[in-house]
Amino acid sequence: MRSSDLSSSYFALFNMPVSFDIDRKILTERYRTLQRTVHPDRFANAAESERRLSVQMAARINEGFQTLKDPLARGRYLLELRGIELNDLDTAFDGAFLMEQMELRERLGAVKECDDPHQQLQKIARDIDVRIKEITAELAILFTENNDASFEKARDLTRKMQFFRKLEQEADALDDDLDVY
Repeated sequence: MRSSDLSSSYFALFNMPVSFDIDRKILTERYRTLQRTVHPDRFANAAESERRLSVQMAARINEGFQTLKDPLARGRYLLELRGIELNDLDTAFDGAFLMEQMELRERLGAVKECDDPHQQLQKIARDIDVRIKEITAELAILFTENNDASFEKARDLTRKMQFFRKLEQEADALDDDLDVY
């Protein structure tokens, strides 16, 4: 175990190519192997510095796994590696996207008044899921193009995906509310 692993990229940590497209099965296998290697229990009788490094590495591995397995977090991370930051306060989007967001929010707001709110909510959730999958596919293409213009488009799409994820969470919360009634 090397302390330099704490500063390596998540892709290097998991010995994976720097890419938006990753093999989740391989990622999971490498995660489990790394966790077994650095698990703090293996260092119970080691020097304090080794135990501390083990805990730090286990945390780094968990953080890297959570980032790489999630398309939104992975997209943000790839942009970050290229020096492109996402301003979470920036809400400037094209009109079509804003209209789509407003429509989805209105549909979510009207769910409780529907004859079959669960069915309506499932339809909205499917629509949101379709959009997230479309954006994920577009991001996979943009990140392979590897140029400034594609990274800017990827930045915008990643920001849009954040909004869809927020809607997805709102739909989940609404589903929980419906179950209470």
